Amino acid sequence: MAEHFSEERYKEMIDALFMRFPSFQKVGAGAYKPGVGNMEFIDQLLGHPHRAYKIIHVAGTNGKGSVSNMLVSVLAALGYRVGLYTSPHILDFRERIRVVNGGRDAVSPDVRLISKESVWDFIESWRETFDHLDMSFFEITTAMALHWFAVQEVDFVVLETGLGGRLDSTNIVTPLLSVITNIGLDHCDLLGDTLPEIAFEKAGIIKPGVPVVIGESNAETDPVFERKVLYTNLPEPKFMGSRSMIMSLLSFADKTEPVLWDRHEDILAAMDLQGAYQEKNLRTVLAAVSTLLASVPELSEALAVSGMENVVSAIEQTAVRTGFRGRWEKLSDNPLIICDIGHNAHGLKYNFAQLQHMKSEGRCTDLVIVYGSVADKDLDSVLPLMPVDAYYVFTQARSRRALPAADILARFIQAYPAGKACAVADVAAAVARAKEIASDPAMCSDNPLVYIGGSTYVVSEAVECM
Repeated sequence: MAEHFSEERYKEMIDALFMRFPSFQKVGAGAYKPGVGNMEFIDQLLGHPHRAYKIIHVAGTNGKGSVSNMLVSVLAALGYRVGLYTSPHILDFRERIRVVNGGRDAVSPDVRLISKESVWDFIESWRETFDHLDMSFFEITTAMALHWFAVQEVDFVVLETGLGGRLDSTNIVTPLLSVITNIGLDHCDLLGDTLPEIAFEKAGIIKPGVPVVIGESNAETDPVFERKVLYTNLPEPKFMGSRSMIMSLLSFADKTEPVLWDRHEDILAAMDLQGAYQEKNLRTVLAAVSTLLASVPELSEALAVSGMENVVSAIEQTAVRTGFRGRWEKLSDNPLIICDIGHNAHGLKYNFAQLQHMKSEGRCTDLVIVYGSVADKDLDSVLPLMPVDAYYVFTQARSRRALPAADILARFIQAYPAGKACAVADVAAAVARAKEIASDPAMCSDNPLVYIGGSTYVVSEAVECM
């Protein structure tokens, strides 16, 4: 334990970390520092810790967290000690950096967040360097994660990018496998205004000789990935200029029949991650597992010992095995309350469609939606996706990026003059109001569903007050 560590000092340190080196989630583009120069420098000072373990690198617009957690669960179930670096967190900063120890027990999984003392020691030890380089929150936490995983002597690390890929802080590694989940129009001010431009940034994690799995094919973006794989590997002598050999490194999950795909419907039904969008994520994961089994003999040997049923169980029990939260997570049964951090049109279209499907199936009688957004999201593309027969409680999180609840309400009423909605400019109060609506027989029948989403910070504050 650090000599001067205390809970009070630790809290002050974390608060200062968010304020002095603000996170992107807190302040948006002003906290984004593209480029890997700082990371390469501090990585050298740290002794290149990421070279001590094998890495799977995950990028994409949506689904990175789900795919990363499923892969961690599979690797841990095969007996490995696996690090996971992901963002954002829901309640505790340390959720971003965790280790899942190998084993088959889903009842008492061994999930360890980075300790507060480790966070304290790392920041105290490198504070002057952070100041000198004016490093960002994400650069600091990435360096911390790569270092801590080496100290923990993990076998594998699943490393999720923060934003983009080409200029992302994580892009100093050479992985066993690169995974790009999908491409959607998000963070256009930083990554580009078109799908091909955004795909180009995500494709930056593609490395020479490293297999690549693309979760969702698209006529606009597929050529971007194909060119990147080809051009990245042309200088590699082992390919001898063979285009077919080079392109064998690239696979599109939705154009293949990956391992276990014949059982995907049963797996989906049993998964503790119940968002409808998980079907695409599951296919991406199964394609990644197929590629890993074909390219890493060590994993094939581990599977021969463990068995494929253990892989199935690991995927089905991902949330409990890894401590994964905020993805179609049930917070209450009475009333039924579900939260999800889906925050852009590309992701929310699945969530809103799933809510409407649940109502049409009779699984709920009424929809009450607590929704908040950040100011730089394209609300105009989200509004047409919103179920018109729901009651909305618009709110705003405690973030300077938050779009005022009254502004969302005004734009909603403009789009839907007959819409049922109110604005409550506090998340806890908005959740309380949603519960009141759900329990009022004049407004809802006996089986309402309350959905909370639109922003990670709205979900975080809602979880905190439950």
